[in-house]
Amino acid sequence: MGSRLARLAQGPPVREPAPAPSLVEHCDLCAAVVPPGHRHIVDVDDRRLMCACRACALLFDSDAAGGGHLRLLPTRRRRLDDFVLDAAQWDRLRIPVDMAFFFRSSRAERVVALYPSPAGPTESLLELEAWTELEAANPVLEALEADVEALLVSRARDMEEHWLVPIDDCYELVGLIRSRWRGFGGGEEVWAAIGGFFDDLPTREETRW
Repeated sequence: MGSRLARLAQGPPVREPAPAPSLVEHCDLCAAVVPPGHRHIVDVDDRRLMCACRACALLFDSDAAGGGHLRLLPTRRRRLDDFVLDAAQWDRLRIPVDMAFFFRSSRAERVVALYPSPAGPTESLLELEAWTELEAANPVLEALEADVEALLVSRARDMEEHWLVPIDDCYELVGLIRSRWRGFGGGEEVWAAIGGFFDDLPTREETRW
């Protein structure tokens, strides 16, 4: 009895907290574990991104692979320092916010414009004439690889960011904004994260295989 009372006086046994579940990602093609800097494959039919391990990325690193609808995303990122885009041209693109990305969709047979929002990626009605004008002023856009590469633009808060990037970078930015946006203006946390995202872009190609 004495030993039982002594145990009760000590209170219930202290349990170690359960370890948090690990955020391990897997290849969507073979289920192998993939590192943080893994590549992605896009299904151009439904714009779905899939994680790819090194072996699967090598397998799909050919235009002939993937049955015509699975494409390995490139790794090149290029900042367009001399990009021509003034306020009037931006207005003609009919983007309601100051950030967007544009890509050629082989299925839609046109250029698609999407912009990030707290609700996720939102498509904007892009007029062909406005895009043709932008392309004429910036011949580099002719090299935009359909379905896998995008023009990413941010004019928000005095930014002048113009990039050619793999399209998964754009969806990563959308996810960042969706998860961190607070209130009407987003909050300083999300804007600091957006600034860090663009600061990080020049080093990404060096870290991905």
